[in-house]
Amino acid sequence: MSLPCGIRNLTYAQDMAIVRTKTQWGMLLGLLVVVFTAPLYLSNYWLGVFNLIGITIIAATGLNILTGYCGQLSIGHAGFIAVGAYTSAILTTRFEMPFLVGLICAGLMAGVIGIIFGLPSMRVKGFYLAITTIAAQFIIMWIINQWGWTGGQLGMTVPFASIGGYIFKSGQSQFYLIIGITVLCVFIAKNLVRTRVGRAFIAIRDNDLAAEVMGVNLTYYKLMAFFIGCFFAGIAGSLFAHWNITLTPEQFSFKNSILYVGIIIIGGLGKSVGPILGVLFINLLKEVLTINVVPFLEDKLTMFPSGFASGVTPMLFGLVIVLFLILEPRGIAHRWNLIKASYRLWPFSY
Repeated sequence: MSLPCGIRNLTYAQDMAIVRTKTQWGMLLGLLVVVFTAPLYLSNYWLGVFNLIGITIIAATGLNILTGYCGQLSIGHAGFIAVGAYTSAILTTRFEMPFLVGLICAGLMAGVIGIIFGLPSMRVKGFYLAITTIAAQFIIMWIINQWGWTGGQLGMTVPFASIGGYIFKSGQSQFYLIIGITVLCVFIAKNLVRTRVGRAFIAIRDNDLAAEVMGVNLTYYKLMAFFIGCFFAGIAGSLFAHWNITLTPEQFSFKNSILYVGIIIIGGLGKSVGPILGVLFINLLKEVLTINVVPFLEDKLTMFPSGFASGVTPMLFGLVIVLFLILEPRGIAHRWNLIKASYRLWPFSY
């Protein structure tokens, strides 16, 4: 962990602590209070937006572990999310298993499928590996479209999540379930990358040949990265299925896989906070363009055909992202580090 002048680690416990200083504890507690009291002052619409943000953070965190930390480029992440979503849906509808069983099995199934499609990483890397993950996306979606248990292109209906007889049916209850699991997943990911496994991932990303010479088992750790990254994707898929209630293959398109890569790049590759910042930026930008820009353009551009304003929105969305990558190529996480340094958010006492 980078520290400002005057702060040093005196014990191993201080070196390993995630939240170290009084300012950090205050900011963390304040953030948690704001997040978990959100249902008291947010409308159902915005609760739905933040539910989707929480689900996307989990999926993006998994991709960040795989690509940002281990350097294994994956452009088929939406396919692994679909595996988790349909696994949980089938187990809870056709086999009437509890939601928690479906949730864990969704992560495990997506992780196993991730290992299968991660096997080419033993022989190829970079863009060649990306092509194999693109193939995974289309193979998975073809199976979902053809398999009768998934409902094919018509999709299937999924029950609300329930634990101990309590059904998470309202927007408020779903918010607490999804955000609670999101916080847990982010905490696990943050700790994982600071362990021996995380250091092995980073060594493989920086120079896999040097890592192998130093004794890192490339096969073991690359496949582990695929399992963990896809496990998170499966968890996100399960939550999405029981939140959205209706599943269709179009919800897991190749376009979404590309968007996940963009999210972790914009947020900051290889940074724990990167997926969170990237997801917030992308989703809130979409909402601003949809709520504010489209109605404004529809009022002003009356001379153009109907639907022209809604077509302009994706163009503006892409333009903003391109400008952002040009002006801040290292991601929002890098800008956040600069803000912390500028405003001295690290106190000089513990």
